[in-house]
Amino acid sequence: MPVFTHDNIEIAFVDEGEGEPIVLVHGFASTKEVNWVAPGWVTTLTRAGRRVIALDNRGHGQSSKLYDPALYSTTLMAGDVRALLDHLGVARADVMGYSMGARIAAFLAVDHPGAVRSAILGGLGIRLVDGVGLPTSIADALEAPTLLDVPDQEGRMFRTFAEQTKSDLRALAACIRGSRQTLTRAQVAGIHAPVLVAVGTKDDVAGSARDLAALIPGAQAFDIPDRDHMLAVGDKTFKQSVLNFLAHRA
Repeated sequence: MPVFTHDNIEIAFVDEGEGEPIVLVHGFASTKEVNWVAPGWVTTLTRAGRRVIALDNRGHGQSSKLYDPALYSTTLMAGDVRALLDHLGVARADVMGYSMGARIAAFLAVDHPGAVRSAILGGLGIRLVDGVGLPTSIADALEAPTLLDVPDQEGRMFRTFAEQTKSDLRALAACIRGSRQTLTRAQVAGIHAPVLVAVGTKDDVAGSARDLAALIPGAQAFDIPDRDHMLAVGDKTFKQSVLNFLAHRA
């Protein structure tokens, strides 16, 4: 597994296919394999003639595990993506993120606009500006002695998912507590790259795709039909909307 070091943190990644590059940024408690390989995204995009670059965010997968919440600022994680592009000699790429990964992609578009040819924000709508990410009760659930000690349903869902992905629970708890940044309406209005916002119609985590797209000049919104936050990732209509967007973006 290729690894590079940024700010003394090892970041694992994959780099497959040839053509115009697209960087994939996974969601909270996930990995590049769970978010992008298993649901068929890497295959779909490489078959479409794209070079696909996907990383494990800090604290996740095969990347370094950190336990200080301050090290999980969304700005720092966006910097990891930019550093990976620099490491690979890629000056500019399309960027697609899901959930927390979409927040990272949006911060990348604001902080490093020259590196982002277009941005696809999956599983994150208006809560990019009106919400601070997952509630800290999920961090409490991750730090509980066992799953049986988690009282609320949402906490149990994320604890179960984190255990299924064999994640470091302490690192994930620190990530939730440290990555609670939002963008202002003025900041998202200043994104000039083409943007697609896609959220499941049954997603009660992300907020409205259309409300966020309305704040970004020229942005498109796509409602992923009959999908909640977890199941929208691999949806075939989502994949097709992304392919269409990439084929027709400026």
